[in-house]
Amino acid sequence: MDIPKANAKLSEIVGFYIFSPAFRRLSASSQRDYEKNLIAAINTSVEGKDLGDYRCKNIKVRHLTQAYDQWLDIGVRTANYRKSVLSAAWKNAMRYDVMIHNPVSLVQTETSQPRRTMWQREHVKAFLETAYGDFRWRSIGLIVHMAYDWGQRIGDMRVLTWDKLDLVSCQLDLTQSKRNAEVHLPISSGLCQMLRQQKEDFGFQDYVAPRVKPRAGGITPYDKKEIPILINEVLEEANLPLELTAMDLRRTAVTEMMEGGVDLANIMQ
Repeated sequence: MDIPKANAKLSEIVGFYIFSPAFRRLSASSQRDYEKNLIAAINTSVEGKDLGDYRCKNIKVRHLTQAYDQWLDIGVRTANYRKSVLSAAWKNAMRYDVMIHNPVSLVQTETSQPRRTMWQREHVKAFLETAYGDFRWRSIGLIVHMAYDWGQRIGDMRVLTWDKLDLVSCQLDLTQSKRNAEVHLPISSGLCQMLRQQKEDFGFQDYVAPRVKPRAGGITPYDKKEIPILINEVLEEANLPLELTAMDLRRTAVTEMMEGGVDLANIMQ
């Protein structure tokens, strides 16, 4: 794609970024999220026209602030994310000397309140007992078990494949989808035992924790939207607090490691 001119519209800058090497280096899931929010950002109406129709040289901080204020109606996290990805697109154009200054960086952001809900050990135990006790929730239990034991993201556990596991030496070798970081972690004896049992039943296909029932004639991983629904089913069956979410598991695991005196460098790894 040709480098935009100095009088390019914001939509052209965004398009240039989406076809750039910097964008291609993002993971597939990040690319989808970036593109979705970039499109939403440039389609935001500001002072009578879409933000993407403004020529960059005419965009003022007030225009971007008005757009940000509209995004806040959805949520602080969404507003900050859209500002971040729009700034990434702008900076990409700056690297090619299309622009000199980045007015997106001058938009004042609001701080979202961090979520602090965590699972207790008895919560995890009750959840796994319930999930493993019913075949329809077996893979959901395994996804939660792996996310908690390894402190990894639910998304990576959802699509984890057997080639990433060594069930003889009980070792995980994973490239994280979000940051492309490689992690090499031991598998606890209890989890390794569950994984061996799972492989007996589902080792004929690629995914470690797929849907337990075929869909469209094949075994496939759960969709992102299915995970919280099924986790809530297990929480309700186990009489556990419904405010617990899958995303809380990683924070719980990291917090437990810190409280247990694990070195920060090891936690980051």
